[in-house]
Amino acid sequence: MAEPLLQDLPRDLPTFLRRFGTDTRCRAYLVRARWPEGFCCGGCGHDRAYSHKKRLIEECRACGKQHSILAGTIFEQTKTGLARWFLAIFLVTSSKGGISAMELQRQMGFGSYGTAWSWLHKIRRAMVVPGRKPLRDRVEADETYVGGPRPGKPGRGAAGKALVAGAVESGRGKARGRRLGRLRLAIVADASANNLGGFLAQNIAKPAAVATDGWSGYGRLADAGYAHQPINLSSSWGDAALRLPAIHLVFGLAKRWLLGTHHGAVRPKHLQAYLDEYVFRFNRRTARSVAHRFARLIEQAVKTPPLTYRGIVHGMAT
Repeated sequence: MAEPLLQDLPRDLPTFLRRFGTDTRCRAYLVRARWPEGFCCGGCGHDRAYSHKKRLIEECRACGKQHSILAGTIFEQTKTGLARWFLAIFLVTSSKGGISAMELQRQMGFGSYGTAWSWLHKIRRAMVVPGRKPLRDRVEADETYVGGPRPGKPGRGAAGKALVAGAVESGRGKARGRRLGRLRLAIVADASANNLGGFLAQNIAKPAAVATDGWSGYGRLADAGYAHQPINLSSSWGDAALRLPAIHLVFGLAKRWLLGTHHGAVRPKHLQAYLDEYVFRFNRRTARSVAHRFARLIEQAVKTPPLTYRGIVHGMAT
């Protein structure tokens, strides 16, 4: 990210309003986010442009090619001023525990719950950072079921719930006092070796040390190039939370967040979007990172393809 995007970051609401209280200021910031190395015409490569006063367009001074500031971003075709979008993103990123659609509706003064809900889903899509570096060193991995109380067998045979695979960098040393690193969470179809192995292959670098329980779904990790550290729970206290404390701590915090902020009202087809938000927050949870969440999300927002309301409702990618 270009250094100007990290200057004068809003840390509270008064600072935000001074920095981004008008559409004009938000537009200038969005242009820098869209062209972090400076404007470059897609037609002739010229580096200077005119900014239209009434339209969100940058026009090349050399060839006249027009470049939309919003096309191909989460803001595409919005009828709302940029200052309102920036405020919503600030409210989402500045809140330690996130914000529900109902609370966003109240604070933004939206006329409908659906508007707040769709805005949050568009913002969550921008929280998915492409090309993330894989987890390294020592990683704890496991899976858990997420969902409200449903009839059915417990554990891996649970019915009516979403199975979520997780992996977190757990550092070294004793479990207590260990500093957790980066996190990955994803819904998987089942706990088979293909699905669990695929999740780990996408998110963990080789030859990282991967600690898991003794489930057969993790049995191929050594062959795949990882330093597998299986834990036989039947012969070691039998409590996964004690033997794999890092990932189970994360699972507990994520479930508490879903119940607390969102009251557990998350449908399975939308659950991955909420998991993406939790991962985004968890990986930027330090005091130093809080001030950069806003800039990072704006940077991602101009790189993220737009979502339609229909696509969001039906859990579609676009």
